[in-house]
Amino acid sequence: MKKPDKQQVFSVSNAASFTKTALQVFKYQTAHCLVYNEFIQGLNINPASIKNINDIPFLPIEFFKSQAVVTSHDDIEVTFTSSGTTGMITSRHHVTDASWYTESFRKAFKLFYGDIENYTILALLPSYLERDGSSLIYMVDDLIKTSNNPDSGFYLYNHTDLFHQLKIQQEQKKPTLLIGVTFALLNFIELFDIDFPELIVMETGGMKGRRKEMIREELHEVLCKGFGVNAIHSEYGMTELLSQAYSKGEGIFNCPPWIRVLTRDTNDPFAMLNTDKTGGINVIDLANINSCSFIATQDLGRIYADGSFEILGRFDNADIRGCNLLIA
Repeated sequence: MKKPDKQQVFSVSNAASFTKTALQVFKYQTAHCLVYNEFIQGLNINPASIKNINDIPFLPIEFFKSQAVVTSHDDIEVTFTSSGTTGMITSRHHVTDASWYTESFRKAFKLFYGDIENYTILALLPSYLERDGSSLIYMVDDLIKTSNNPDSGFYLYNHTDLFHQLKIQQEQKKPTLLIGVTFALLNFIELFDIDFPELIVMETGGMKGRRKEMIREELHEVLCKGFGVNAIHSEYGMTELLSQAYSKGEGIFNCPPWIRVLTRDTNDPFAMLNTDKTGGINVIDLANINSCSFIATQDLGRIYADGSFEILGRFDNADIRGCNLLIA
């Protein structure tokens, strides 16, 4: 089976083209990804029998902790690792062609927010900056550079500098995106009062053990008040994926055309659910062409009729890691 190229994947525009490409990716990966192939063989499933995306077996995300999930035999360009507490086994996503990731997040950002050069990108991501292998830092660093804006940049714990920059942005009426890990955003608004209604505040989720967890509604209410905005945006992504979904408020996420989110029965991992029912989140990420595009995550959520989705929590005893781990 021929490997789909970037043009085919990123030009997916409707359900029919998605299904066609997803089935092609499935056949390619079952033939070339040893870990995925062995997983399917263990289930006694004949890949040739799969005719519908709802019948595709999804690889449990835990395999990225113990196996090298790769489809390509090319050299590894970059390895993304998940965050975790000391002693925790973390996921490793070996990426043989990082240009797939770059094209994915650039196209998705443009789809949801427009031209990156229209924005000043300010990043408050201390826990990610303080470790190696963060796919989020890789993405944000590229967005900062491609914004071609000298005012774009990272902030660690220099909250005073960030406050002053935000005031400049507001006074000069410049479109600004502040992307931050949840605990850092909360720490910032406890130190500074700001009323910047035009600001886009995007939280990436996770207290990283720094603060008490909060339900989403409470968190977003606090952040809206602290920044003087009407809604809090969110990014849904993870180490094991090369694409992101975005929420512009209320915790409702939408995907770019090359991603599809489905829900599975929590008691039967191979049974797909209809819309509006809570279940385990399965993700088809066609940009994961060189690893595995069919991932069964540890997130719990609900899919709506228009294809949008909401994250409601995580399975019991799931590791605390990654983005958007708020219990709602």
